[in-house]
Amino acid sequence: MKRTVRTLLFLTGALLAALPSVASAADQVDLLLVLAADVSRSIDAEKFQLQRQGYAAAISDPRVLEAIGSGRNRRIGLTFVEWSGVGSQRVVIDWTAIAGAESAKRFGDRLLEAPRSFGDRTSISGAIEFAMGQLARAPFESARRTIDVSGDGTNNAGRDVILARDEALAHDVTINGLVILSETPLVWNPDHTNPPGGLEKYYREHVVGGPGAFVTVAQNFGSFGQAIVKKMIAEVAQGPAITARRLSIR
Repeated sequence: MKRTVRTLLFLTGALLAALPSVASAADQVDLLLVLAADVSRSIDAEKFQLQRQGYAAAISDPRVLEAIGSGRNRRIGLTFVEWSGVGSQRVVIDWTAIAGAESAKRFGDRLLEAPRSFGDRTSISGAIEFAMGQLARAPFESARRTIDVSGDGTNNAGRDVILARDEALAHDVTINGLVILSETPLVWNPDHTNPPGGLEKYYREHVVGGPGAFVTVAQNFGSFGQAIVKKMIAEVAQGPAITARRLSIR
C-alpha cells in the first residue's frame, strides 16, 4: 500500500511539474507582429478602403501562409491597430494566433467589417508607443517582436519619433516601415507626404530600426496589397536574402 501511495505521489508530482511547460508551449509563436496602419486625414475614404482590403488579402495570401507554416511553431501572434494624432490609437483586431487559412480568413473578414477609427493628424511616435503597449500585453510568447508601421506622411504630432523608435529598439523590438508614396503633395502641407529626399528616406532615418529592419515601398495605394504581401513574408520568414535588400513595388 505504501509503495502504491508513493508511486501515485510521484506520478502526480511529475504531472504537475510538466504542466507549466505544456502551457508555455501552447503560448509560443514564431513572431509577435503589430500591424499599425495610418488613418490620418491624408488617408481619404478610397485610400482607406484600399488599405483595409490590402491587409485582409495579404494575411490570407498563400505565400504568407506558407511562410507562417515554415516556422518552428507554425503560427504567429497578430494584432491590427489604427493610429492618427496624439492619443488617437485603437486596437481594431486584438491578438490572434494565425496558424493557417481558416484563422487568417477570420482575421481578414473582421478587419473588413470594422469601422474606421480616426481622421486626425499623424503621430508616428504615438503609434510606436501604443504598439509597444500591445506587445507588453500579448497573450503569446516569442523571441521576435515586430512593429509594422504603414503610412503616407511624416510625424507631425506628438513627441520626437526618433526618441520613440530608440526606446522600442532598446527593448529588442524591430520596427519595419511600409511607405505609401503620394504623386501629388498635399496643398496645405506638401512636405508632409513629400518631404525633402522622399518619404522612404524619412522612414529609414526616423522610423525603422532593429535587426533586419527594412522599408517596403508602395508607389501608390493601388499597389499597396502586393507591398504588404512582400513585407509580411519578409517579417515572418526573416530570411537574410529577403531582408538584406530593398523591397519595392512599382
